[in-house]
Amino acid sequence: MSEQVRKVVFPAGGLGTRFLPATKVIPKEMLALVDKPIIQYGVEEAVASGIEHIIIITGRGKGAMEDHFDNSFELDATLERRGKKELLAVSRGVSALARVSYVRQREPLGLGHAVLCAKELVGNEPFAVVLPDDVIDSEVPCLKQMIDVFNERGGSVIATQTVEGPGISAYGVLAGSPDPDDPRIYNCTGMVEKPKLEDAPSKQAIIGRYVLTPRIFELLEQTTPGAGGEIQLTDGIKALLKEQPVFGYTFEGKRFDAGDKFGMLQATVEFALKRPEFGDKFREYLKSLPL
Repeated sequence: MSEQVRKVVFPAGGLGTRFLPATKVIPKEMLALVDKPIIQYGVEEAVASGIEHIIIITGRGKGAMEDHFDNSFELDATLERRGKKELLAVSRGVSALARVSYVRQREPLGLGHAVLCAKELVGNEPFAVVLPDDVIDSEVPCLKQMIDVFNERGGSVIATQTVEGPGISAYGVLAGSPDPDDPRIYNCTGMVEKPKLEDAPSKQAIIGRYVLTPRIFELLEQTTPGAGGEIQLTDGIKALLKEQPVFGYTFEGKRFDAGDKFGMLQATVEFALKRPEFGDKFREYLKSLPL
């Protein structure tokens, strides 16, 4: 098994029902956060983390993602003819971001099934999983932080954030104990999916970043589908825990749930305020509102 994390899987075959009617035709992953599709933020994070190969799991009606990361000859030719050099660089920059492959998931049968769809392209090497809904703003890319932990500890790594109170019930939650040598690392012994507050084994909530060993594929193939015939990634990781170490990692940075309408609004405001070309103007506009 190669030990270098070179590939990342983006599960993006879901229906995006939380954003209907916008997602009736447009893939949820292509909704714009300021001026870039949500999925592009994750791809840029992966590339900045040293990833060489992006694997996107798509579904019916998701062709816009393939077009987005491909060359657009007509657009580029028009921009070049009109002398729009800056816009031309933006367009060509997207298609040159990374090597991107696509696998069609015929039915949305759970996150574990989506990851399993990438088995042949990943092969026998560790890999990352990025859920495009989770947009993370951090100085050091979140995935880079996790790969560093993987390289140091030699076990799979799950991104976590501390969630206080009843909100923990919306997440998968780790069981285990804080690492004595690094407070950001959590030695995982198990996990519970969406527990009640009183049943939560910790405050370590799982979010959409994983670094996994290839053994997970065989374990997912052996996983019994649950409700709706879905195969859950957490079930595969529970089985992995019996054979290999798994660590939680509380990353440095701020996570936005861009798969939720309110989370998308929060991300839009905060990312817009960071933009040098209009951030100050936008800040003054917000201050002028009768809030």
